[in-house]
Amino acid sequence: MKSAVETLSPTRVKLTVEVPFDELKPLLDDAYRTIGGQIQVPGFRKGKVPARIIDQRVGRGAVVQEAVNEALPRFFAEAAEAEDVRAIGQPEVDVTAVPLEDGQELTFTVETDVRPTIELPELTGIAVSVDDVAVSDEDVEERMTSLRERFGTLVGVDRAVEDGDHVSIDLRAEIGGEEIDSVTGISYEVGSGNMLPGMDEALAGMTAGETKTFTAPLAGGDHEGEDAECTVTVQSVKVRELPELDDEFAQLASQFDTMDELRADVVTQAEQAKKYEQGIQARDKVLEHLLETVEVPVPEGIVKAEVDAHLEGENRMDDDEHRAEVDESTRKALKAQFLLDAIAEKLEVRVEQPELIEYLVMSAQQYGMDPNQFAQALDQQGQVPAMVQEVARRKALAAVLDDATVTDASGNAVDLDELVPDAEGDEAADETEAVADEAPADEQAEQESAKA
Repeated sequence: MKSAVETLSPTRVKLTVEVPFDELKPLLDDAYRTIGGQIQVPGFRKGKVPARIIDQRVGRGAVVQEAVNEALPRFFAEAAEAEDVRAIGQPEVDVTAVPLEDGQELTFTVETDVRPTIELPELTGIAVSVDDVAVSDEDVEERMTSLRERFGTLVGVDRAVEDGDHVSIDLRAEIGGEEIDSVTGISYEVGSGNMLPGMDEALAGMTAGETKTFTAPLAGGDHEGEDAECTVTVQSVKVRELPELDDEFAQLASQFDTMDELRADVVTQAEQAKKYEQGIQARDKVLEHLLETVEVPVPEGIVKAEVDAHLEGENRMDDDEHRAEVDESTRKALKAQFLLDAIAEKLEVRVEQPELIEYLVMSAQQYGMDPNQFAQALDQQGQVPAMVQEVARRKALAAVLDDATVTDASGNAVDLDELVPDAEGDEAADETEAVADEAPADEQAEQESAKA
């Protein structure tokens, strides 16, 4: 087999492939056997029909087509490897000559998007600045309130529903007078906005036993997106009563004996959270710095395919404004992926099995799935290699972050190994990578765009 490559752009090439008849002949023989096993010819046993008879019955062209269909993926892969072409996306194949007679060659061309070649700068010593660690009284009170809410109790009240109340409700949805769904006795925190649009507004001012109707689009099922007439009935109204901040609460909610000790610990936790935010900010700024300083071409075909798939899934193909938003976030995400892939390759990053398992477990938790079932689903969909690649990207970013110079707004050096108090040995060495395991800013932007 002979092959040649022509560069059409930094992200697209054209491969020309010539396959001698001798290399294609085994596939032609397989095609004759396949077709011979599918046809009945008087005087011949099934599967024993000679090639010349098959040519007479179905034509040489049908046999060649069967062989070529089997041959193209194999010879394309071999040519891509020989020419060091890292193809991505859906290739465009044009068969220019087929061996209709013995001795003739198969020739074809393939245009395909490819991973861009990226010139990486020096990856050590990147300098970024992050916010100071500043814990406000509001930060402490927010954490204290969250702790109190964990130990609060719901108490019934005889008044109209207000924002923040916990209500028990019955809910029914109808379309055209036909009941689509109904539930009874479900609990809901008014103002959380995690059920039907417009329900918070409908509940405001209602009292126990009262019923109200509102219109909202359904979020799932066969009628997803369709407007339904929703009827809500309030069964009860409750408020969460919070315990007093005293020594008794400190003993209930923590290992401390006094409120002063508990508050001091909450302040320490708030400070540690701010330090962790510093790490996330440093990670994002390092990635942003690389994206701004490194030229990363993006294949237009890949961008279009991903944007179209995204918009089609939302049924918003004609929404030009949203298309522009998705296009921008897709380009940024692809640039980050290509960049981190190049860094991982340069640093010879390897993904160990425990690292992959840890990432699988973390991802399964995000989707609310059992880790084993999540792993099986990925395997069935052929997504495990993509998962390995994502872990490698995160390790690559962690390696660059580990070599970065990070200072706060006051000019103080920030030690990312201090993200978790009392971390020692291997645990301390893993903290930078833990920061990189958080979804990068560009990935978050893409996820937010997907929700828009």
